[in-house]
Amino acid sequence: METFDAIVVGGGPAGSACAERLVQAGASVLVLDREEFPRTKLCAGWITPEVVADLDLDVEGYPHRFNTFNGIVVHLKWLKFTLPSVQHSIRRFEFDDYLLRRSGARLRTHNVRSIERVPDGFIVDGAFRSKYLVGAGGTRCPVYRTFFRDANPRARELQAATYEHEFAHRWRDERCHLWFFEKGLPGYAWYVPKADGYLNCGIGGMAEKLKARGDDVKRHWNHFIGILARRGLVEGAGFAPKGYSYYLRGGVEVVRTGDAFITGDSAGLATRDLCEGIGPAISSGHRAAESIIEGTEYRLDDLAAYSSDIGLVQRLLERAFAGSRLRPPETRPVREAVGL
Repeated sequence: METFDAIVVGGGPAGSACAERLVQAGASVLVLDREEFPRTKLCAGWITPEVVADLDLDVEGYPHRFNTFNGIVVHLKWLKFTLPSVQHSIRRFEFDDYLLRRSGARLRTHNVRSIERVPDGFIVDGAFRSKYLVGAGGTRCPVYRTFFRDANPRARELQAATYEHEFAHRWRDERCHLWFFEKGLPGYAWYVPKADGYLNCGIGGMAEKLKARGDDVKRHWNHFIGILARRGLVEGAGFAPKGYSYYLRGGVEVVRTGDAFITGDSAGLATRDLCEGIGPAISSGHRAAESIIEGTEYRLDDLAAYSSDIGLVQRLLERAFAGSRLRPPETRPVREAVGL
């Protein structure tokens, strides 16, 4: 049996951020992921300047596609305006692989099926042992499923369903475009250009709201690609979209039980206004590592639940997406799960 100081389940941004900090502190770290990297990852691939700073990412030295746009074109019913904002885009296929290999952790392609808690830590599938365990495996994370699901249940009204396609395309408009609430969609659609001739087009909405009215994102996708064609943004593309789901920020009181932690989408941390997941994932990965290294409290309830710092925008988007009956996330005393 192989033994490590920490095992991280999931090699996305949360897992690689955590692993890198642990390795830098001298820990032996194993990252387990069911897929071999580089792997396809459905995501718009939009990252903020804060993400670049948190990762200490050398943009000039980054060896893959990296695009910067200085404005976001917002379409809201009959309104169209540009928000001056410096933002970036990457291809997750490249970005995740780069971060994971940069971490310096041991990597193993392995589909985790069972996790046993033992007196001195954890045993994964009878093959790997560690004192610390970090769940970074996304919505279907086995660490969340084993130790956190009952204590930290996900709210159905916070589940976002998406449909998107990333493909090679000689785009003409270098700006990012966002369409909010088209045809009553409880969400938005996006056009995100990538460097060197790649483009991501997608649409996302709150699954519970769509289901309640017998609707789905596929119907809205067909409307969206019609918009792209009419505006001349995408021509001659053979769309082959795929779907996935994840959760916006809900209750995150129980994110540690003993020496087991959950991070990123495993904890449901995407922002409640713009549904941004990469930034919160990286922050949570760093926090988990710091808690392990320094023996400090691990908490995520004070992690930013919104991408915008404008209160009116936060409330408008949150209510339109998830419903007015939801109370905004509050900072609460953190409790540790017991007996899981």
